[in-house]
Amino acid sequence: MTTTLVQTDVLPTDLQTVEAFENWQRQHVVEGSFEFLDGKILQKEAMKQDEIFIAAFLQRIFTQTKSYQNGDVLMPESDSYISQTRKRVPDLTYFTADEIKQMRQGARIKTRFAIEILSDSESFEDVIEKVQDYFDAGGALVWYIAPKQQKIYVYTNPDESKAYKGKDLIVALPVVPDFQFEVSQLFS
Repeated sequence: MTTTLVQTDVLPTDLQTVEAFENWQRQHVVEGSFEFLDGKILQKEAMKQDEIFIAAFLQRIFTQTKSYQNGDVLMPESDSYISQTRKRVPDLTYFTADEIKQMRQGARIKTRFAIEILSDSESFEDVIEKVQDYFDAGGALVWYIAPKQQKIYVYTNPDESKAYKGKDLIVALPVVPDFQFEVSQLFS
C-alpha cells in the first residue's frame, strides 16, 4: 500500500469513532500526534525542549521504582483510550507490564496514571476536560505540572486537586507508591 503525506489542514471531518480515525491514519501519513474527541481531531503539540527536562527527570526517578523493575513503563506521548469516541495522548503515561502484553494482543489500554505538562496554549477548561477524561476512563491519578509556577497539581478524583511545590514530597499514590521526589528537585 502506498501512503502519502497529508497536510494537517486537510484532516477528515466526518469520522465519528476512534477506530475510524485510526483506520484513516493507517492509510495516510500525517506528521504529529493527534487526540480524537467526539469527531474532532486535535493536533497535539510536540513536547518543547524546555519541557523535555521534566520528562527526563520523571523517567529517571521512575527507573528507581519496583514497578520499573517489574517491567512497568512511564511512556511519553502514548495513546490513552477514553471511550469509543475519545482518545487522549498524555505527555507521560504509566503502563504495567501486563498492560503492555495486552497491547501486543491488540487491547486498547486506558491509563490509570497520566502526567500532563501545562503548555501556554492550554486553557483552564482544557485542563479540566483532560482530567475528567482520564477519570472517566478509570484513571486513578493525574499529575498536571505547571513549569512556570513550579507546581504540580495532583488529582485523585476529577473534582479536586492539591498543589505541591518547593520541598513538598510528591508520591504517585495509589498507583506507584515508591515513585516520589521533592518538587524542587524537578525544577532545579
